Amino acid sequence: MTPFRCLIPLLLLAACATPQPPAACPPGLQQATVAEAYFGRTSPARAEITEEEWRGFLADTVTPAFPDGLTALDGAGQWRDARGRILLERSKVLVLVLPGTDPAAARARLLPVENAWKARFNQQSVLTVLRGACVSF
Repeated sequence: MTPFRCLIPLLLLAACATPQPPAACPPGLQQATVAEAYFGRTSPARAEITEEEWRGFLADTVTPAFPDGLTALDGAGQWRDARGRILLERSKVLVLVLPGTDPAAARARLLPVENAWKARFNQQSVLTVLRGACVSF
């Protein structure tokens, strides 16, 4: 095999690994980042976070950070702890559609909200998912 032919598979792999710009959205839609944040409601140091506490957090922390709109859903998650047990946990799922925002900017906007949740309710983490989308309002 010639040296050039040996490089072809490597170049193809490199092309697959290189981040590609998002495809253009169809007419009438615009590019956006959709952010989902999953807020667990249990804490080892206290009783479950109540609906009233969630509403307070939503009003004084989340809404000022995202005044253009958001969706909050009830969730029922599960996860495996360090001892291998499956634990069930009620949660709140925050969905944010951020037109014209790239994932890095979306993360920067959401991070203070996550940190406030962890500090206020003694939480270890908030699961966050960021993805590109084409949206229309």
